[in-house]
Amino acid sequence: MAVRLSVPLSVAAAGALTIAVWLGGGGTALSMRVPGMDRLFQEVGSTGRPAPELGRLATGDAVPAVGIGGSWPCFRDADRDGISRETVPLARTWPQGGPPLLWARDLGEGHAGPAVLNGRVYLLDYDVAQKTDVIRCLSLADGAEIWNYAYPVKVKRNHGMSRTVPAVTDEYVVTMGPKCHVTCLNSVTGEFIWAKDLVNDFGTRVPPWYAGQCPLVENGRAVLAHGGNSLMMAVECETGRIAWETPNPWKWEMTHSSITPVDFKGRRMYVYCASGGVAGVDAATGELLWKTDAWKIAIANIPSPVHVGDGRILLCGGYNSGAMMLALEENNGVFFARELYRKDPADFGCEQHTPVCYDGYLYAVRSDGRLVCMEPAGELQWTSGDEERFYKGYGPWLAAAGMLFVMDSEGVLTLAAAGPDGYMRLARARVLDGHDAWGPMALVSGRLLVRDLTVLKCYDVRAESGR
Repeated sequence: MAVRLSVPLSVAAAGALTIAVWLGGGGTALSMRVPGMDRLFQEVGSTGRPAPELGRLATGDAVPAVGIGGSWPCFRDADRDGISRETVPLARTWPQGGPPLLWARDLGEGHAGPAVLNGRVYLLDYDVAQKTDVIRCLSLADGAEIWNYAYPVKVKRNHGMSRTVPAVTDEYVVTMGPKCHVTCLNSVTGEFIWAKDLVNDFGTRVPPWYAGQCPLVENGRAVLAHGGNSLMMAVECETGRIAWETPNPWKWEMTHSSITPVDFKGRRMYVYCASGGVAGVDAATGELLWKTDAWKIAIANIPSPVHVGDGRILLCGGYNSGAMMLALEENNGVFFARELYRKDPADFGCEQHTPVCYDGYLYAVRSDGRLVCMEPAGELQWTSGDEERFYKGYGPWLAAAGMLFVMDSEGVLTLAAAGPDGYMRLARARVLDGHDAWGPMALVSGRLLVRDLTVLKCYDVRAESGR
């Protein structure tokens, strides 16, 4: 996930109009659906309740997109690997002006990427004027707002505010705000279900550039590596009850990395890069299966672990950390991890986003801005060269249909062929006019969702035959 980068409301009738405008974020008119709209937000923590419990739901006139299938339900899609497996034909070239723009929507400053399910786009936003996190549900058809849920939290600008991608199912949407407020809502109606204040309730320390961890939801549970009085926990989405917790005697803290599910030797485990090392936790019980301090990034532990198969796990980090490959092993039910190799940042690594392992090869943008391809044993296959650099290397990428969609920091999107035979650009266009285009992308039924610091856009990247 990318990391780098009031006037009091009146209780009179005129104040009600102000609230509607504020919660709407412009565009669609919204109407309140919960009581208490004539009360001021209380200061966070003054009631002993998590900030999201003090929130307000507002609904608009928009409806979910009809006739558009597909999904991108969480960070890096359903398998958390940054690969779209949809069969909608995608264009391999674009017109001179780039792919057709379907819609655009202004946002508060941040880098939070979208999740998409059932014709709805879910996004965590921040309203600077009102000092609220805002969970938005938009129509995939035109970006209009179906509902939003806003709750009070004071966040200062620090390379933007919002960071994380929601996790959404047919029933629930779970978000993590910049100051580690976790919220679970009904994904259809936006109704509040529960909230957790990780700092006040579990001893979490907010990471230096705010929370960058994207929630994981599996089997009706939200899995959170909060790094406080326990390392990881699973929360029942229906009730908010904690199903299990993983002890944290080493006092490892939360980083900007997200959890990666890994299947190995018949066990499903959640792998996480914490402040003091990497750990694997049993997905069913929360039992610690293994840990290692061989990979420990003091500051910018941002990219998530990548499972490349057979228990091999690639790790990358910021500030010229390079990369390391771990190998999981098992002996009579006991798991452990050993280091296979390390790569110098001049060879392979990435600062903010997570490498993609696609058709047996690893792809990432190094800190020098070059797109690189490496096979899992560590042999570099190619780089994009001096003339094909991706400015700053902070932008996102994903893989689909034998191609790589790669964004640079200034909003220039490149379509490149995936494969070991050498770098080949297929198309390139500026798709964002702003800067800090660091937010993760989503690809759903040939619709590519991209954002920079203040704008979310949806482009049509389908082949003509798929339209």
